[in-house]
Order: sequence, then structure tokens, then C-alpha cells
Amino acid sequence: MAESDFYQNVWALVRQIPPGRVCTYGFIARYLGSGRSSRLVGWAMNVSHGQTPEVPAHRVVNRLGMLSGKAHFGHPNQMQELLESEGVVVLDDCVQDFQARLWDPAIELRY
Repeated sequence: MAESDFYQNVWALVRQIPPGRVCTYGFIARYLGSGRSSRLVGWAMNVSHGQTPEVPAHRVVNRLGMLSGKAHFGHPNQMQELLESEGVVVLDDCVQDFQARLWDPAIELRY
């Protein structure tokens, strides 16, 4: 799969994450059949700003619930502010109640 196709697939999946929920780079990579491509998912999030339709990149965090991508937003607190506007509590750059907020596409999108 070409990198641009992979990015499009990542963005399409991230658009399905409901407000108030978060997903990890690894869950996204595994769901797309590229379990070792978590970093590529991160790169896709880094360049997702300005895409149409919008990609809610703020809903993608690392495996520990940390806002590891926050440097790629307009200002240092923007990722946290976007999550908090959806009811997600963030403390010290970490999603609180992470397991309850975690959205796993392998489970949520099962038919």
C-alpha cells in the first residue's frame, strides 16, 4: 500500500472515533493490517491538519493515553483543549480514565 493510500485509510478510520473517546496509534495500525506501523500513523496525524473533511487527530494518543502528538497542533495546549471540550479529562498530558475512554476499532467496528 502506498504511503498516501495508508494516510487516507488512517484518516478515514480516525474520522470514526466518536467525540469523547480516544484511540491509540497502535490500534489504528493493527486495524489497518500494519501492526508495526504505529509511527506511520503518527506521521499521518501530523500532516492531517487542514484535511477535508476534518480529521479529529486530537483523539489519537499513545498506548499509555499520553498526548504524545500535542506538539503538532496550533499551540501546545490545543490537543488537550479539544479533548476537554468533548468531556475528556486530561491531567499532566495524560487522558484520565483512559481504559473507559479507549475506542478499539477491532471491537467497535466489528460487524
